[in-house]
Amino acid sequence: MALSRCESDYKRWEKAPGNPVCEIDHAVNDMVRARLYDIDPEAGWLSEETADSAERLLVPRVWVVDPIDGTRDYMRGRPGWAVSIALVEGGTVLLGVLDAPARGEQWRAVAGQGAWRNGVKLSASRREHFPGSRVPTDALPKVDADLTAVFKPNSIALRIAMVAADEADLVATLRWGNEWDIAAAVLIAKEAGACVTDAFGGALRFNSTKAEAFGVIACAQGIHADAVERLRERAEKGIVR
Repeated sequence: MALSRCESDYKRWEKAPGNPVCEIDHAVNDMVRARLYDIDPEAGWLSEETADSAERLLVPRVWVVDPIDGTRDYMRGRPGWAVSIALVEGGTVLLGVLDAPARGEQWRAVAGQGAWRNGVKLSASRREHFPGSRVPTDALPKVDADLTAVFKPNSIALRIAMVAADEADLVATLRWGNEWDIAAAVLIAKEAGACVTDAFGGALRFNSTKAEAFGVIACAQGIHADAVERLRERAEKGIVR
């Protein structure tokens, strides 16, 4: 549905400066919510395009959804967007799906059972040396000139999935972010063998009270300690609200 409407005439606006949204985000949100309710009517709901409710904290399972992750690419007619769906129980992601129809890709993972893209099992980057690590970005700062920039889709979920597919070695964000942006991709990367933590190297938990986490580092197991050390000072500055 989203793919068929991406070149149509639809309403678009900003929820806040620099935070675009369009009516397709809401249409996908409503469709996915109805379909997932049919699958598990007892599960709670946490989505970028639905007003949050504390009721999700009182049920055993919660769907964590970003109807269109990478809305900027969607509205520009670029393929770097995806529908992100995760099922969370006890703070842990049980299953995750990224559907990127403009790229002809469907990513999926089940906890303890591995991760796949279009039916092909994924194996994450196994890089062990930090210099030269591939990072999806538009440009690298001078302090990271020893790294290698690769193509960056707008969707953070797809960037994390690139680590799962051994198309990138490191993805990092150093700011407060929403759980729906990363939940599905975190499981996909982990099940492919990547290391995924918050910006300080700590464990990520989902369906938290504020539905936020400070940053994410998804990378090859062998470079995680170096990545945390490289980014620590910047993370310490960024965590202050």
